[in-house]
Amino acid sequence: MGGNRGERLHAELLRAADAFAGDRERDAIGILRPLRDQLPDSPSVRELLGLSLYRSGQYAAATRELEHYVALTGAVDQHPVLMDCARARKDYARVGELWRELADVSPSPELVAEGRIVVAGSLADRGRIDEAVAFLDRRAGGVKRPREHHLRLWYALADLEERAGNLPRARALFDRIRRQDAGFADVAERLAALG
Repeated sequence: MGGNRGERLHAELLRAADAFAGDRERDAIGILRPLRDQLPDSPSVRELLGLSLYRSGQYAAATRELEHYVALTGAVDQHPVLMDCARARKDYARVGELWRELADVSPSPELVAEGRIVVAGSLADRGRIDEAVAFLDRRAGGVKRPREHHLRLWYALADLEERAGNLPRARALFDRIRRQDAGFADVAERLAALG
């Protein structure tokens, strides 16, 4: 892509990727917008711009870029991010649609777990904490060799249990995470706060 400008445009994309990796979303966005205008059908540009916009809290703009990425690739790997953008915009119907698309394809346990966490969060946003807890709890048990996505799911579930007033269950879940990875997120602080 990019014809005789391809090498220069590729270098700009790499510069944007470095900015994104260095948590400099604004710099990445500044590099990527002109690239998107020059390469509107580049999935890599659309994806990275969408992720940069998402990180900077520009959810509507992130949605446009990531939806274009999905249209170009047919991929569902950014569905959890799209779902979170919809959640931030309180478009809960869209969260559900994207969840069904993701669950139907079930691309990887990590992506499905991320999508599941967003769905639970959207339920909690609407005051449906018990449903959110039940939705995550179905996938929280029976894990013999926990991986990071399990810890993330347990953390979200522990947070919901705490919000629901189920403090012993929240404490047990946070402790379960701590035993696997004592440095995970703020699990030590959350446990200390629960006593």
